[in-house]
Amino acid sequence: MPRSVNSVAKRARRKKVLKQAKGYFGRRKNVWTVAKNAVDKAMLYSYRDRRNKKRSFRALWIMRINAGARLHGMSYSKFMGKLKANNIDLNRKVLADLAMNHPEAFEAIIKKVN
Repeated sequence: MPRSVNSVAKRARRKKVLKQAKGYFGRRKNVWTVAKNAVDKAMLYSYRDRRNKKRSFRALWIMRINAGARLHGMSYSKFMGKLKANNIDLNRKVLADLAMNHPEAFEAIIKKVN
């Protein structure tokens, strides 16, 4: 019995990977074996860094809130503790935006929790 191969599907798979490798340098963009490894590694990095991005933004928000709170003589942890005690439900993203772009609104929140 003759060997059965599906060249159409094989070519489509390879084309898909080479299309994802567009813009890579050297053989990474046009040699199948090299491109496949480069694309696999890139996918792993993108998966990992979608999660790391959330961590980095949270850390940035905390730094901004801390800087804003310290201008009014309060540490970040004390400020967050007083927010919880006064049942003010503002998340860190909003608080960081207020601390950076609307200092008068942030000051009003600090006066409210004191």
